[in-house]
Amino acid sequence: MEGLAMLRQLIGQLQELLELYGSPPHYLLHHSHSYSHHLNNINYNNNNRWCFLNIDEGSADDYYSFVMAAGKSGSLEMLESYKPPPTKKSRKERIRGKISETADTTEVMEQQIWKDFPEDLFEAVIARLPIATFFRFRSVCRKWNSLLSSQSFSQHCSQVQQASPWFYTITHENVSSGAIYDPSLKKWHHPSISSMLTKMIIFPVASAGGLVCFHDISHRNFYVCNPLTQSFKELPARSVKVWSRIAVGMTVGSSTRGGYKILWLGCDGEYEVYDSLKNSWTRPGNMPSNIKVPLSLNFQSQTVSVDGTLYFMRSDPEGVVSYDMITGVWKQYIIPAPLHLTDHTLAECGGRIMLVGLLTKNAATCVCIWELQKMTLLWKEVDRMPNIWCLEFYGKHVRMTCLGNKGLLMLSLRSRQMNRLVTYNVSSREWLKVPGCMVPHGRKRQWIACGTAFHPCLTATA
Repeated sequence: MEGLAMLRQLIGQLQELLELYGSPPHYLLHHSHSYSHHLNNINYNNNNRWCFLNIDEGSADDYYSFVMAAGKSGSLEMLESYKPPPTKKSRKERIRGKISETADTTEVMEQQIWKDFPEDLFEAVIARLPIATFFRFRSVCRKWNSLLSSQSFSQHCSQVQQASPWFYTITHENVSSGAIYDPSLKKWHHPSISSMLTKMIIFPVASAGGLVCFHDISHRNFYVCNPLTQSFKELPARSVKVWSRIAVGMTVGSSTRGGYKILWLGCDGEYEVYDSLKNSWTRPGNMPSNIKVPLSLNFQSQTVSVDGTLYFMRSDPEGVVSYDMITGVWKQYIIPAPLHLTDHTLAECGGRIMLVGLLTKNAATCVCIWELQKMTLLWKEVDRMPNIWCLEFYGKHVRMTCLGNKGLLMLSLRSRQMNRLVTYNVSSREWLKVPGCMVPHGRKRQWIACGTAFHPCLTATA
């Protein structure tokens, strides 16, 4: 019995080796004919990797002879299919391996097949390429390069689901040129700007349909530009000369040929609307008498556009003023702001009116998100920045600027000790930190002064 116990212990150790190296030992696969009857007691699993011996059958002497014979053959030293554990490869070796694998698996495009690809499908496919990829593909041939001016290509682009908004921003150190942030790639772009724009100080104030509206530092002249294609236009002079600060909103037509409209609003109730199809400013009417004038507009708050209606935030009385660009009707909504709220601005997501701002009480500061309830006309808190992020603001005089408010918000949070950029996705309620903005070949992180969100569009023309 002691011999049988020792055999059981030895065989248990053999099974541990099998479990460790995952392959049956040599002596179980190749042994002498005198012990062939023991193969009936060997069971393999479905993968033929493990072997188990039934030591309850047979005598101790049989198993003793079986094990000793296997030991003499040297089969117990190591498994037949044993391979040493993989050693850690250097980065160069890993890269070379990936390149060789890619080279082996790359399929060659058959010219006989692709030459018969339907010509009318090229534009449909190219319209669905990522923006960065499209600009690389423009160099393939003249035809692809001319797609930006193609009406059929514009129609294909309009059928593609609208991409996540990008952000056009101006930095403190370089106000004559912009920096564009692509949240899908988490990358900053520094496009070449029209020579006319580099000679003046202009600020992005609104956007619609892939176009960004700018006005100069004197609030007198307006410009419209597609930041991707550099399509640029200076708008005609306004008929009403207003030298004070103004709030600006922008909407786009329902079709590719619908043009765009821009509205500016002054504190004294003066306003004008620009129609790109007419290329002129008009004053549709007067501000209704039920709207208190002068308007104490919140100029830090960006204008929101929902289904052709613009929404402006006012401070006294607290609420929202709206203008329907189609019917020309003004409305006013008295909506009290949340307590302890600072640096707040309007936002929009899927037709919902949102409010984002700093909630400051004592030494604690937090970024909060509210949604306007249509029935009660009250702000309801729906989310706030994670507490671990807000701890960084404790005891600091934090200021916030909203750089984009179209479903995906970009917020600039700064104080004397810090400078943070974060994005907030209203639909997914996801907070993400934005990498620092640095000019090409520069080392200094740029401070963002202002900005606006825009949906990248290849075919939008100013």
